[in-house]
Amino acid sequence: MGDKRDVWWVWVALDADTRPVVGMVAGDRTEGTARRLWAALPAEYRDGAVVYTDFLARYRSVIPAARHTAAGKDVGLTNHVERFWCTLRQRCARFVRKTLSFSKCPLNHVGALWYFVRLYNASRL
Repeated sequence: MGDKRDVWWVWVALDADTRPVVGMVAGDRTEGTARRLWAALPAEYRDGAVVYTDFLARYRSVIPAARHTAAGKDVGLTNHVERFWCTLRQRCARFVRKTLSFSKCPLNHVGALWYFVRLYNASRL
């Protein structure tokens, strides 16, 4: 993460009803990162939730087919996650595209993400 060529993605899972973040990982766009996100979810979500995602193929290889639904933005099933990213960019300058508030330390980014997520989840109660 210390180099501009090291691109990281943040993967989040939100509860569709109450919208708190229930799982988050940072990494590349590989199946391994998708597996880490799936493992980061609480057991009650892994065992019984319906998961709505975009069409990234890595989701199909990790999420059981009976509980996975891929949907485009026009359907509106992923709009809560899109709204979450807008809120994150509004409240944390380091996550705005082409920002000057960038740190080369990956721990600072992940720490700032978790700090924001905890505040965000507390505001959802």
